[in-house]
Amino acid sequence: MDWAQILVIILSIFLAIFLLLAIILTVMLIKLSHQIKTVTDSAQRTADHIEKAVSGITRLTSPGLLIKELTKLFKKFKKRS
Repeated sequence: MDWAQILVIILSIFLAIFLLLAIILTVMLIKLSHQIKTVTDSAQRTADHIEKAVSGITRLTSPGLLIKELTKLFKKFKKRS
């Protein structure tokens, strides 16, 4: 065996190792992307629920209701003075 054949064998072993590492890394990245997708879906659902709650609160705090509460507050303040 001359040096060229030994060099080819060594390089093919390193290539096989790097190929195996690349496959493992690709699988790990796919798993990570699936986890990120589930987290973003959960965050989106949470944001939707918060948005619905805020829109419900804004319907409750209509201007008429706010004016009514403010007048009650002013009446209490005048009575104390």
